[in-house]
Amino acid sequence: MGNVVFNLWFEREYEDREDTELHIGIYSSEAAARAAIDRLSNKLGFRDYPAGFQIYPYTLDQDGWTDGFISITETDARAEGYSLYMKPENRHYPPIKPLP
Repeated sequence: MGNVVFNLWFEREYEDREDTELHIGIYSSEAAARAAIDRLSNKLGFRDYPAGFQIYPYTLDQDGWTDGFISITETDARAEGYSLYMKPENRHYPPIKPLP
């Protein structure tokens, strides 16, 4: 298995507007990603939703998507029951939950 890096995202879902998804950075260790959370958690916006930080481990030199894809219009996607924006759990490996 190759080297693992740790993607740090901030994600917040809203019912009445577009969700917030911010890619904070890519770190060489989980500890470094958690240190970034510590640095940011008291900043404007982040401090209002501390549960929004998500760490996603990702293995280097490994395919993350192994299937093909098709192009589809937004209208056709909605008609088929697909959301234009897939939720993060459908897009990434399972996150490492921040410690309480």
